[in-house]
Amino acid sequence: MRRLLTIFGIISILGLISFTFPTTTTESTGSTDYTELQAAPNHQNTTVVPGSDAKRGIMQFLKYTGFANATPGHLIMLVVGLFFIFLAIRFDYEPLLLIPIGVGILIGNVPFLLDSGLKLGIYETGSVMNYLYFGVTAGIYPPLIFLGIGAMTDFSSLISNPRLMLLGAAAQVGIFATFIGALVLGFYPAEAGAIGIIGGADGPTAIFLSSKLANGINILPDGTTVQNLIGPIAIAAYSYMALVPVIQPPIMRLLTTKKERKIRMKPPRAVSKLEKILFPIIGLLFTAFISPSSLPLLGMLFFGNILKESGATKRLADTARNSLIDIVTILLGLTVGASTQADVFLTDQSILIFILGALSFMVATAGGVIFAKIMNVFLSDGNKVNPLIGAAGVSAVPDSARVVHLEGLKNDPNNHLLMHAMAPNVAGVIGSAVAAGILLSFLL
Repeated sequence: MRRLLTIFGIISILGLISFTFPTTTTESTGSTDYTELQAAPNHQNTTVVPGSDAKRGIMQFLKYTGFANATPGHLIMLVVGLFFIFLAIRFDYEPLLLIPIGVGILIGNVPFLLDSGLKLGIYETGSVMNYLYFGVTAGIYPPLIFLGIGAMTDFSSLISNPRLMLLGAAAQVGIFATFIGALVLGFYPAEAGAIGIIGGADGPTAIFLSSKLANGINILPDGTTVQNLIGPIAIAAYSYMALVPVIQPPIMRLLTTKKERKIRMKPPRAVSKLEKILFPIIGLLFTAFISPSSLPLLGMLFFGNILKESGATKRLADTARNSLIDIVTILLGLTVGASTQADVFLTDQSILIFILGALSFMVATAGGVIFAKIMNVFLSDGNKVNPLIGAAGVSAVPDSARVVHLEGLKNDPNNHLLMHAMAPNVAGVIGSAVAAGILLSFLL
């Protein structure tokens, strides 16, 4: 306690000094020039005042502190970062993502003196954070995340009931609805495409596409440079992924009846090892031929799954789904969070992106549920699907499937929907990556 009081005492004293002795400036340069004082020690107008060097040193120290450079925007973003950490710890909302992102927001918004050559900011060439951020801007981290996801994913439920892939495709309506909405709000097509992918509820895909389309580097045909929207898009995508248990259930209940929520589906059939090995190979070739631009993501996804299902590369599969994905998740979350510097992040565009992201997530959830209801019109009574699993068509794996399962248990304690919901959930991962590839090929 004494140490804490001492620290606060020192800070208070320094703050009092800064108000008592305001920084003096010269008319020519706007700052004290020590070189001139040293170069002309015998100048007749130069007067050495006792303690002046100490005073100038204190002023110089204060000029570089965060207290002197803080703005309301910095304080707002620091609160946002703390809120992310609170949500992750208190409510267990995607802690593996929100804690790195929250800490990254804190790191990225500690105030410092800009253009001073300190090389601290994530956007300053040569800074450590800028080197780590290269993995985001160059689209390196997302494919590595997909490699780990592939090594963790079991496609058995999708292989046993392929028609459920349609639910994953239907949920992607949120992507294209948001793309149109962003165009209406005045975003350029490339920026709108990057914003639209938030509707897939897939953070790595959102980062990958925004790093290609809305990176602040690309030049549009009319000579305009696209905005750097990687930070707002990534934060929006991961925020809504974390809020799956909050956003989806009300929409699911609104669009379904209690009778529909009690529909029991046939247990998935057993899938052979040969089918599990052939599926990622066929899936890789099929999706790559449809959308070659999605190859960096889907190629790594199916590669990771081949490592898992082959049975001959257990060590590689274990590394991909454990050590590798953990390391990349830390780097990705930290750098994405740090990219939310107040002067870059707090803009009108960021607010619009968050609004569009929320709407797109709702539309995607509704699209999956409604399409499941439409499917039931053409299915016999014994083969009907529970419309709740349509909400899992977004690619927030496995959170959406888990939410569907819990919602089903609320209506029927013996109705277990988890394995059924995993089919559209993993199909949503594939669908959002294909959609990203299509947008990339048309808008880049």
